[in-house]
Amino acid sequence: MQKIRLGIVGYGNVGRGVEYAISQNDDLELVAIFTRRKPEEISTVNKSITIHKMEEISNYIHSIDTMILCGGSTRDLPEHAPHFATMFNCVDSFDNHSRIPEYFALVDESAKKSKKISIISTGWDPGLFSLLRVLGMACIPVGCDYTFWGTGVSQGHSEAIRRIGGVKYAIQYTIPNDNAVAEVRKCTNPTLNTSQRHIRKCFVVAEHNADLIFIEHAIKTMPHYFFDYDTRVHFISEKEFLSEHSKMPHGGIVFRTGTTGNENTNKQRMEFLLQLESNPEFTANVMVAYARAAYQLYLKGEIGARTVFDVPIGLLVPNPMEELMKMVL
Repeated sequence: MQKIRLGIVGYGNVGRGVEYAISQNDDLELVAIFTRRKPEEISTVNKSITIHKMEEISNYIHSIDTMILCGGSTRDLPEHAPHFATMFNCVDSFDNHSRIPEYFALVDESAKKSKKISIISTGWDPGLFSLLRVLGMACIPVGCDYTFWGTGVSQGHSEAIRRIGGVKYAIQYTIPNDNAVAEVRKCTNPTLNTSQRHIRKCFVVAEHNADLIFIEHAIKTMPHYFFDYDTRVHFISEKEFLSEHSKMPHGGIVFRTGTTGNENTNKQRMEFLLQLESNPEFTANVMVAYARAAYQLYLKGEIGARTVFDVPIGLLVPNPMEELMKMVL
């Protein structure tokens, strides 16, 4: 069996997760990793994998079937995705929901010029959760959507706390409000505002002699991050922080609730749950599955940008359709 040859752009938490994921799939092969850092400073899981400067990537146009872009959505991907789409089939996890249409257009233009495929915004939200929301809309047309995130680490919110004067370490967990989730499960289609849906728990290690009252006030009144939420701040020791808050869990629940039948008398509920001990590793696994699909679409002659809505689910696994029908249909 000829393996699909993959490359990684960016080797942070997600990039390392992609390396792990590729090693668990017999039909895939990691060819090279590309980085803006000094290659000699990077330690990979598989020591035989070659690491190259970003400037060397064009040397691999004929050696890599799909490139997995592991940069961040704020600065990296808006630059990387349109550029690398001129050379490779690509997959990314762009997660700025409001900017996806314009991002799609940029990548689509580049991929069409090079006659390659790029699947954007894979991962679990956007990504798997997006698929479930559409499936819910199709199956329960008279209804409402609800998405709860967590319990999980919000990297952006954690970074926002760390920028406050007097903060040494900080981490923020987004937690679904149990009462709100219970109301949704009753299929009453409740109207829930921002503060009713989630709790934000902040664990902070303050610098010596820092003003704790100032820090707590700065967190709770921070616009766009905490002001509209039920925010709870806990000051802890550095030892507790390092021992209890070093992982990156996440997850969430997607609901579609509504009614069907004569006069809409029958309540219906769809529910999809994720509980993740490692957000970046799970995201990486989803990206790797779509990297496989991207190459299959390319072999069929498709070009341009795609979203998860455009990819047949059977292309995400290496199993042939006949086998899938026997195993799981």
